Amino acid sequence: MERKNLFFKEHFFRGLITVCGGFVIVLTLAIGAFLLYKGLGTFTTYGHNPLEFFFSSEWDPVDGIEGGGKVGAAIYIFGSISTCALALLIAAPFSFGAAIFMTEIAPKLGTKILQPVVELFVGIPSVVYGWVGMTVLVPAIRDLFDLKHGYSVLAAGIVLAVMIFPTITTVAADALRSVPKDYRKAAYGLGATRWQVTYQVVLPAAKSGILTGIVLGLARAFGEALAVAMVIGKTRAFPTSILSPTTNLTAAIASDMGGAMEGGEYNMALWTMALLLFLISLGFIFLIHCISARSERELSGKENEKRKATK
Repeated sequence: MERKNLFFKEHFFRGLITVCGGFVIVLTLAIGAFLLYKGLGTFTTYGHNPLEFFFSSEWDPVDGIEGGGKVGAAIYIFGSISTCALALLIAAPFSFGAAIFMTEIAPKLGTKILQPVVELFVGIPSVVYGWVGMTVLVPAIRDLFDLKHGYSVLAAGIVLAVMIFPTITTVAADALRSVPKDYRKAAYGLGATRWQVTYQVVLPAAKSGILTGIVLGLARAFGEALAVAMVIGKTRAFPTSILSPTTNLTAAIASDMGGAMEGGEYNMALWTMALLLFLISLGFIFLIHCISARSERELSGKENEKRKATK
């Protein structure tokens, strides 16, 4: 009887896990197929050139099925790239410094206090970041630089930097902890200082994990909509500096999708933006797998060299 129960439980849970995993795969493929169907309508149904969508700044789609408008999304694409690049430029040094401090300088303090505090930032809703940015950061930028308003690429970059900081920090800290302690002991045995061990031994060994954290942070930055929309200014123009307002893909989709007529040219153009974000996310995932595969190849190559040396 007990064997039958064990057999039933084993096969039941195995089947349940298989079904759940298959459902996730099917759901992802279904989302991708739906976005392809909707997003390609700009080019198939309304006959717009992809070059116009990617490189033109003329954005005036018709909110109807007759078509004939302009769907140049270059401003939105450039806005997303500029804000995410600025956010990464701001967040990366702080993330690397925090990760190194938590793992190499004060590991006990980092494990017990600092890392849990950093991970708390992940659970804060994006609307809270956006609200704080709009009520505190935007007026501060306005007063500091004597502007008419503080909505700008700088405000969006700082908000995004705060949002991606815990992701990069956590992944980088885990990568640094995964470096074998023998590497550190060997370096110390050769007379290296703590900074030399960190800079010349630990960081190169954890390079793939750190790069993965950067890619994950960028993926979140590209997909963030609400917080950025609240501080970026939503001005359809190329920014002349980091103090200029602009807009981006997610802000346009979040603010305009609800008012666009279903199946119209405007609606299709917004779906094309959503498809572009989906493809960017897939690109980030592919990049992470490439980094992991390269790291595994390098590790296996080093192990083979060690075996040959011992022989």
